[in-house]
Amino acid sequence: MKRLVSLALALGVSGAVACTSVTAQQAATPPANYKKVSTLVALPDFIPGLGTLYVDPATLPPGPFLAYDKQGKLVSSVYMIPVKDITAHKAFNDLAVAKEKVDHVDMYYNAGHPGVAEPHYHVVLWYVSPQQAAALK
Repeated sequence: MKRLVSLALALGVSGAVACTSVTAQQAATPPANYKKVSTLVALPDFIPGLGTLYVDPATLPPGPFLAYDKQGKLVSSVYMIPVKDITAHKAFNDLAVAKEKVDHVDMYYNAGHPGVAEPHYHVVLWYVSPQQAAALK
């Protein structure tokens, strides 16, 4: 459990400090190499609780997946970290992040879904308040 918390904190700090290659800040469209997830796998265009997801297929499975609200505003970056990689103590270094101020970080288990079928954790770097995140229904 301490390792999972460390991973979440490390990603949160990376989101707040490292700010590398994703430059989709507040834009209505993600970078050109990002594809709408719903065009790649059987998922809806808008996922309640997350938004409309885009990903660079070359970065799978961890991502980042860029999440946009219904108005086209970037609200979060989502990393999908396989449980097997956490158990194997695999490092995830230099993950791309959006150049946004991180408001808060959520981390939760997912048993698998189209696109990332194996059990994994979602690590969500939110650029909006918890209230705004909760409104993504």
